[in-house]
Amino acid sequence: MLLPKRTKFRKQFRGSMAGKATRGNKIAYGDFGLVATEPCWLKSNQIEAARVALTRYIKRGGQVWIKVFPDKPVSTKPIGVRMGSGKGAVEYWVAVVKPGRVLFEIGGIPEAESKEALRLAMHKLPLKCKICSKADLEGGD
Repeated sequence: MLLPKRTKFRKQFRGSMAGKATRGNKIAYGDFGLVATEPCWLKSNQIEAARVALTRYIKRGGQVWIKVFPDKPVSTKPIGVRMGSGKGAVEYWVAVVKPGRVLFEIGGIPEAESKEALRLAMHKLPLKCKICSKADLEGGD
């Protein structure tokens, strides 16, 4: 699972997912990318599941770039614990995803294979996505 080696603070507030992604919204490395169309918290295990689906399909061809990293801790209190007495322990890590954010990039393999691999990865994620090429994001947005 992905998680930071160390952080300045152990726990964070929930924050806001308002607006569109202003950074990470272009395809920088590969030829095709998976772009989020709605806001979401992506857990580290969901990112890993999508990565495994992607790399299994392309076997040893091509290259995959993961463009999101779970750096936000989410804390929960145990079941059956009364209100109060502080914030719970860190349970898992999430990446805050806004609409327009490129989640994965793929390159070095034909278009049909790239799109099929990204489609399989898309099914592992809890948000709606679209498959875009580098040309789509240059002039479109």
